[in-house]
Amino acid sequence: MSADLLQLENFIAGQFTAPLGGRYLDSVDPSTGSAWARLPDSGADDVDAAVNSALNAFPSWSAKSAVARSQILDAIANQIEQHLDELAELESRDQGKPVWLARAVDIPRAVHNFRFFASANLHHLETATYQAEFSAQNWTIRTPVGVCGLISPWNLPLYLLTFKLAPCLAAGNTAVCKPSELTSVTAWRLCQLMTDAGLPAGVVNMVFGRGATAGEALVLHPNVPAVSFTGSTLIGSRIQALTAPMVKKLSLELGGKNAALVFSDCDLPAAVETCVRSSFTNQGEICLCTSRIFVERSVYNEFLRQFLEETAKWKVCDRRDPATKLGAVVSAEHRQKILSYIESAPASGGRILCGQTLTDAAKLPPELASGFFVLPTVIVGAETDSDGGLSDEAPCMRDEIFGPVTCIVPFDDEAEAIKRANSVKYGLCATLFSRDASRIMRVSRQLQVGTVWSNCWLVRDLNMPFGGCKQSGIGREGAHDSLEFYTEVKTVCLRF
Repeated sequence: MSADLLQLENFIAGQFTAPLGGRYLDSVDPSTGSAWARLPDSGADDVDAAVNSALNAFPSWSAKSAVARSQILDAIANQIEQHLDELAELESRDQGKPVWLARAVDIPRAVHNFRFFASANLHHLETATYQAEFSAQNWTIRTPVGVCGLISPWNLPLYLLTFKLAPCLAAGNTAVCKPSELTSVTAWRLCQLMTDAGLPAGVVNMVFGRGATAGEALVLHPNVPAVSFTGSTLIGSRIQALTAPMVKKLSLELGGKNAALVFSDCDLPAAVETCVRSSFTNQGEICLCTSRIFVERSVYNEFLRQFLEETAKWKVCDRRDPATKLGAVVSAEHRQKILSYIESAPASGGRILCGQTLTDAAKLPPELASGFFVLPTVIVGAETDSDGGLSDEAPCMRDEIFGPVTCIVPFDDEAEAIKRANSVKYGLCATLFSRDASRIMRVSRQLQVGTVWSNCWLVRDLNMPFGGCKQSGIGREGAHDSLEFYTEVKTVCLRF
């Protein structure tokens, strides 16, 4: 082991502790391909210790007033904000994204998550009814669930962890968190910041390690009645199967194969700019990224011309360079998965117009030669196709690639666009581009997704529900929906 590697430990009962089994995993810097940190390879015993810590802390934390909990959440937000530059650098190095992106989006969003839910929880009103015929008053009470298992992904590590943790704590629960083993560093740093903000010991516990060991032990623990998971549909389905006999509360935000529908009456340059950004931001490693773009045939060629022109401006290079638009993808394995879809596209009728092929590579300095970089890639139908479009059954049109790869195909009418957008097993989000408000209202109703953006992308209001349908998950998150998930509601009837 190099002495230069950053050493992470589990965080249990307010203390950083070594894994009980003594095993560690390497965390690799995607930009260089070299290990830069070590994290615990935790097992069931570590999870059990963390759950017991959370159980012990639950009575006192849940007994605090909503205002007292809110004050601590605000203090945590302040701590994150004060360490924004440090956290942005850690997030960038651990995940591969450009530093400017982490500084502009990921860390500010973590601050916002804590501040928003600190406030939102103070404005919830219980419901009540009076039954005159029985002289009875009914009202509801919301109580925290208990110890919640929070499993967060590698693409937006601190951003999505705090989106779970803030409402969980605001509602009076305690937590055991299991971040992705690929990107655990900012979660580890958050532990000290929460302590500095005055969070009592045991309220939040952090167990690092692999999903198959630490994650599964957390999901199966009998004293964890609720599990919130963001990740792949494959793992989400496994969590459902494992927990079905235990009847746990589940919130699952899973995969996506999101479509954009570009109609001929839209502001075309604005649609191009938004679609490029929605396709390639964060190396395409956002569950809400666009990977299928359907363009009305009359503007297809011009849209494609402008899209390729804009894509050429997206520089792939050093994550620390302010001009870099795309950093490295998260791992060598993930890079190979992305490349396999690109390389196999011609076999299913695809034509690669720009980006990553067997002969192209990013122009990288020598120190980044071993990094996991992928150029932004555009796939269209083969020139021999009569309509110039890719089949919806092509793997690059059907499967979640989760990288900087997008497919662009023409459509002839509104009905075709809706049918093709709905043709996948996923249903997370979609984007529409049109100046016709009637069309936007009509098409939005027919798209089988949890969120529809019109003439924009990734504009998020935490008051609104967020989640997917079909194989993109179950449950919703947001001001009201997160409160529902992290609490149990009971009805009290008083006859007098």
